[in-house]
Amino acid sequence: MLIVHVFVHVREDRIEDFKRATLENARNSIKEPGIARFDVVQQKDDPARFILVEVYRTYEDPAKHKKTEHYVKWRDTVEEMMAELRSSIKLTNVFPDEKGWG
Repeated sequence: MLIVHVFVHVREDRIEDFKRATLENARNSIKEPGIARFDVVQQKDDPARFILVEVYRTYEDPAKHKKTEHYVKWRDTVEEMMAELRSSIKLTNVFPDEKGWG
């Protein structure tokens, strides 16, 4: 399992546009066999900040995801909505074990 947290800071005037585009990407991403979870969360005290929580079944699955039509569309659509470049961290799960991710 590979867990990626993507940190996104969106321009305040584009929050709703970003949410629409990101939810479309998330709904399609979760259909990929290599993705166990794809969560989109918004910071409560700063609604222009989001975290995408992506849980991949293998270390190869992020590269496969980045070749999908829905990811490319999302990437190109939200690029100009960013207040700053997005960043990410990569993690491994401790609990639940891999069986717990469904």
